[in-house]
Amino acid sequence: MTIHIGAKNDEIAETVLLPGDPMRAKWAAENFLTSPRLVNQVRGMFGYTGSFNGNRVTIQGSGMGMPSLSIYANELIRDYDVKTLIRIGSCGGMQPNINIRDIVIAQTTSYISTPSSTIMKEVSFSPCADFELLHNAYNFAKSKGIKTHVGNIYSSDTFYDERPDLNEQMVRHGIMAVEMEAAELYTLAARFNRKALAILTVSDHLQTGEALPSDEREKTFAQMIDVALAAAFPAK
Repeated sequence: MTIHIGAKNDEIAETVLLPGDPMRAKWAAENFLTSPRLVNQVRGMFGYTGSFNGNRVTIQGSGMGMPSLSIYANELIRDYDVKTLIRIGSCGGMQPNINIRDIVIAQTTSYISTPSSTIMKEVSFSPCADFELLHNAYNFAKSKGIKTHVGNIYSSDTFYDERPDLNEQMVRHGIMAVEMEAAELYTLAARFNRKALAILTVSDHLQTGEALPSDEREKTFAQMIDVALAAAFPAK
C-alpha cells in the first residue's frame, strides 16, 4: 500500500488505464472488464482490477491536472511496478478540422510547466508517446472507422485560462487539442522506462464553443476505451 493507493502489491495489474474522473474509472471497469474488483478508494479515487480478453487490467482514477496525475503515476510505477500506463480522458479541440466526438492520440505534448520541469532545468524536454502503443491504437481506430487525429497536444496547468494570445499561437503551430495531464505522464514514463499513451475524446472546442452533451459522453468515451484496450492488447 502507498499513501494514495490502498491496494496490495498483487492487486494492481501491469497495465493501467488512467481516467481523471474516479466515477469514470468505475463506469469503465463495470462496462469493459470481466469480474472487476474495487482495489482502491483512498480519498474517493477509485481503482478497479479485472480482466480484458484474459489480460489483467487496472483502471485507476488520477484526478485533474499534472500534480495529481504525477502522484498516481509515480506510485503505480515505483511501488506497483506498472509497465504500461494509458491516459483516457477528454480534451478541448483547437484545430478547425477536429470535431466534437473525434479521438485525439497524443504523439507529443507541449507545456509551459510540469511537476518535472525543475529536473530538466534549462533543457526543453519533449515528452512523447510509446510508438508501439500509438501504432496499435491508430491501426485499431482506423480499422473501425473511428475519426482519429495523431499529433501534438498542449498539456495546460490551468483550466480557466485567460491567454487568448497563447491559444492563437497553439493553433498557428498545429496543436490539436488541450488537456491537463499527458506531458507529465510521458515524462515519468521516459524517466522510468515505461510505456505511456494518451487517448482523448474531444468533448468541447475552443474555437467553435461546441460542447458534447453530458448524456452523449458515455457512448463516445466508450470508443476511446476500446482504442485504449486495443493499444495495450492488440488482436493476434
